[in-house]
Amino acid sequence: MIDPIIDFDALWQAAIALPSHLSPYTVHGPDHWRRVERNALILASQSGANVSVVRLFALFHDSCRENDDYDPDHGKRGAALAIAWRRKYFDLPDELFELLHYACNWHTDRHHHEDPTIATCWDADRLDLGRVGITPHPKYLNTGLAKEIALHGSISPWLHLVVHRF
Repeated sequence: MIDPIIDFDALWQAAIALPSHLSPYTVHGPDHWRRVERNALILASQSGANVSVVRLFALFHDSCRENDDYDPDHGKRGAALAIAWRRKYFDLPDELFELLHYACNWHTDRHHHEDPTIATCWDADRLDLGRVGITPHPKYLNTGLAKEIALHGSISPWLHLVVHRF
């Protein structure tokens, strides 16, 4: 399946302009979204994940958080925003959109998934746990590369695998 053409710059600008968006310097704000996107692109280079879906996940998964503490419904709100913005800012075939929606909705509550795109989304987010002083544990990761990165303790040796410019 050919990846759809998505204007990610316009999409990011719209997300950052949301009145509810968190400052870029919060632990779940746009700086985190960019690192998740980077991690997802690195993992997708080997997992076979759909690149458009993992990039969209990076943006939507925490975009509707109400705070940086306990916010159990933030993934559902991020998934709802993806529904609201579909066909306005981006489009995906139904099959790919379902992956995005599921990944956003369940990224906090589930650990493992057999689909490589959902697995890559969740691993990309978990590989950024260091920002809050948590070292990702391989048993909570899905992809072989994410487990290898977690065991190494740094993503730096894999930065050359990023295939898209931000």
